[in-house]
Amino acid sequence: MDNVRIAVDVGGTFTDIALEHAEGMTTKKVLTTPDKPEEGVLSGIKSTLTEANISPSEIKILIHGTTLATNALIERKGAKVALITTEGLRDSVEMAQENRFEQYDINIDRPKPLVPRYLRWGIRERMNVNGEVLIQLEDKSIEQLLPMIDKNQIEAIAIGLIHSYANSMHEEKIAERLSAARPDLSITLSSQVCPEIREYERQSTACANAYVQPLMSRYLTKLDEALQSMGFMCPFLLMTSGGGLTTLDTSIKFPVRLVESGPAGGAILATEIAKECGIENVLSFDMGGTTAKICLIDDYTPQMTRTFEVARVYRNLKGSGLPLRIPAIEMVEIGAGGGSIAKVDGMKRISVGPESSGASPGPACYGQGGLDATVTDADVILGRIDPKDFAGGAVKLAPEKADLVLQKAVGDQLSLDSSLSAFGVSEIVDENMANAARVHAIEWGKDISARSMIAFGGAAPLHALRLAEKLDINKVIIPAGAGVGSAIGFLRAPISYEVVRSRYMSLQHFDPDIVNELMKEMSEEAREIVTSGSDASELKEQRLAYMRYEGQGHEIVVPVPVRELEVKDADTLRELFESEYSNLYGRSVPGQKPEILSWTLSVSAPGQPPIQALTKVDSNSASSFGGTRKLFDPSLSDFVEATVYQRNELGSHAENFGPAAVVETQTTTIIPSGYSFQLNEFGHLVIEKN
Repeated sequence: MDNVRIAVDVGGTFTDIALEHAEGMTTKKVLTTPDKPEEGVLSGIKSTLTEANISPSEIKILIHGTTLATNALIERKGAKVALITTEGLRDSVEMAQENRFEQYDINIDRPKPLVPRYLRWGIRERMNVNGEVLIQLEDKSIEQLLPMIDKNQIEAIAIGLIHSYANSMHEEKIAERLSAARPDLSITLSSQVCPEIREYERQSTACANAYVQPLMSRYLTKLDEALQSMGFMCPFLLMTSGGGLTTLDTSIKFPVRLVESGPAGGAILATEIAKECGIENVLSFDMGGTTAKICLIDDYTPQMTRTFEVARVYRNLKGSGLPLRIPAIEMVEIGAGGGSIAKVDGMKRISVGPESSGASPGPACYGQGGLDATVTDADVILGRIDPKDFAGGAVKLAPEKADLVLQKAVGDQLSLDSSLSAFGVSEIVDENMANAARVHAIEWGKDISARSMIAFGGAAPLHALRLAEKLDINKVIIPAGAGVGSAIGFLRAPISYEVVRSRYMSLQHFDPDIVNELMKEMSEEAREIVTSGSDASELKEQRLAYMRYEGQGHEIVVPVPVRELEVKDADTLRELFESEYSNLYGRSVPGQKPEILSWTLSVSAPGQPPIQALTKVDSNSASSFGGTRKLFDPSLSDFVEATVYQRNELGSHAENFGPAAVVETQTTTIIPSGYSFQLNEFGHLVIEKN
């Protein structure tokens, strides 16, 4: 086969591998190795290639997504970073927005900056808002930084000067001098990683990039060398948080763009499935071992954002985390996964997450020394997981250990038996996810019950139907290869790159020559990166403007025609802005003057072909039974006899009914009574309420 491709998604608990080849797809799920993540990646790749009888030299492309950067930010395990900023402005990253995200908490905990105050150094220089030099940067002031770098054993530098988005000359000069004097120093320029207005967000993004850069550089370089030694000669591409693929060199330079790479792959998968099934509006539900991710997809397009937060001090509370301004797919992520820890609080309430047992030691049922009760332990007790065939048999579970920890953590304190303790844990984690989905939909003005759900990830099919019931969703789709859904999504993502520039312009004084020159520079930058990772001749370009009325504090996104602009296009942009403004707020504001703050331009190569079913689906075959198992029924608070089906032997369009468990290599779909299910022509499991 000419197009043999492999994708790897490193999660907090499992590392997923999806290998696409002539016979369909081979998938594998192995435990992540947190201390040396490349070991889990390499062992998973080796076993997958061996199973498919394919050699590394046959692979045409390798795509990788990882939570390594995210975990480093959350756990504060990055490099020792110093921030160089304009004299007198070193406290911007700590002052933040100067607001109270928790209005009535007098002991509010603010997110601590990645760079402590003693490592934030002011340097004498100044640009104005137009990029004109007010105070010249002197070489002497740069030289004075070197002893401080050595004394504090700095590994990485973030340079974030005021108004550097308008003129990056001073930042570049500092980087040039420091790099010449200290070649091993990692240096991040805010004018490169986030060339936009709003100093706090720009500096926060630059600091985050510098914080994870040494770690990610070592990891990616080491992994690339190991892959080459195995015989891989193909391009090595990385998934970005914006849903596109980028090159290894770009990923090493801007690792902050990889922060939400795994969840982005899942959103891409859900988008492709929505297109296949002809469902315009869906809810994407991705539940793995550590977190659950929920994304709204409208008109076959996931919602996008340029600002999101990581490492929130208060779960689900906007403003309590570190802001990053990078292209990302908009979604809500909560600490609700198979490894989420359950306990009873002082008010005798069951709480689940956000703490996770991770891959090591993992849930108690893994038999690796875990002592905490987790969601996976509860699912084992409830009959949702077969202890002998978990993760395709890669992990043998010990249900007796799950029973012991659940009884100790929940049952003894609430006078419940093990099955009701397990159901309580499951019910709480499902309600946490339902609540997060409701809030997310309300914030965006969307009706969640009018959607179908597409569920994937190792734990999602176990909980999808109960979550759908809570959200009043009647149709749930479990795609082929759901257990490694994000990795399969990587294989469908286009190679793409987005460039942003802040250039203020009022439509009253619209200058098309300035905009055309800016777009030309941005297009050349994006195309250089995209074509270095793809030989595609047909490239798609998208242009956007971030606009608002004069005096407003926030912008909305407006499409910009992909062509040379003329003076009369000021009216075109005004009409587009007022149309978008009316869609969002119900009306435009007559007599007000629109203005543009920033511009973005993205270039992408053609996407991959539609997802191939993992198995040949025979439309004439009958459903194959795999026996029965005891499954806990919430409506009866007792166990019922459920039919077990092997997914790869289900007949296409043969209707079946719950209660049932549909088993596949990497996960199991639990279907309660009151639902019917069947495979469609694409091999996806479609479940509907009777």
